[in-house]
Amino acid sequence: MSGSLPPPGARVEVVGLSAAYGRTRVLDSVRFTVEPGGWLAVIGPNGSGKSTLLRSVLGLQRHEGQVRIDGVPTTGMARRELARVLAYAPQLPVLPEGISTREYVTLGRTPHRPLLAAPRRVDRDVVADVLQRLDLEPLADRLVVTLSGGEQQRAVLARALAQRPRVLLLDEPTAALDLGHAQQVLDLLDRLRRQDGLTVVSTLHDLTLAGQYADRLTLLAAGRVVAEGTPAEVLTPAALSAHYGARAQVLSGPDGLAVVPMREAPLWPELNTADE
Repeated sequence: MSGSLPPPGARVEVVGLSAAYGRTRVLDSVRFTVEPGGWLAVIGPNGSGKSTLLRSVLGLQRHEGQVRIDGVPTTGMARRELARVLAYAPQLPVLPEGISTREYVTLGRTPHRPLLAAPRRVDRDVVADVLQRLDLEPLADRLVVTLSGGEQQRAVLARALAQRPRVLLLDEPTAALDLGHAQQVLDLLDRLRRQDGLTVVSTLHDLTLAGQYADRLTLLAAGRVVAEGTPAEVLTPAALSAHYGARAQVLSGPDGLAVVPMREAPLWPELNTADE
């Protein structure tokens, strides 16, 4: 990337993390570790607590337990300090009215410059580079609220990348994207973590994409970790049946695993072929 070099990825540890909404417990003693430059995909059925887990890691959701970055608890970090380490791309962002895509992405540079200071040359260089990488240059001067859903999703990711974080947290980064743009975004993330050492923690609804891009998977069900390991260790027909209620085959290909749903066998009436 142009501009200042991005910092290397950090080690993320989540230890005994629990969270609740009122009396409803959403997460129960979740534990995982992501090594620097690794990609952990958190998967699980709807309502399993995936989004709450990311918000808890960010400190946006009250929780018990501890989150550590390179061994340092995040509870002792100031908000701006934490924003220079962790960046977050939510699934359903609230986009401000009246600003262009370039201005929106530039907001990602806020933790790196003095309060109320205008963007510096390094900020402009980083923003220009991110816009180019995410194919947003032709949309840079358009109001961000006028973009399509997929374009807005890329703008949200661009703002997060402009923070130059050590850890990138993504909540369903491909949810609003068609297949081509989903692959482009995930390919970009994969290149960033391999070239720059960026650590990635994401939730992913598409199990095939999770099996092809992530190093490790954490499977949540009812707020608990029920499986953790490589995609081959987690994505099994037995696990998909037990926790998703799904019939599926898991096929191995040159780029990883593919989860293929299976139709229920039709019940055809038996044909009487005997001579009458």
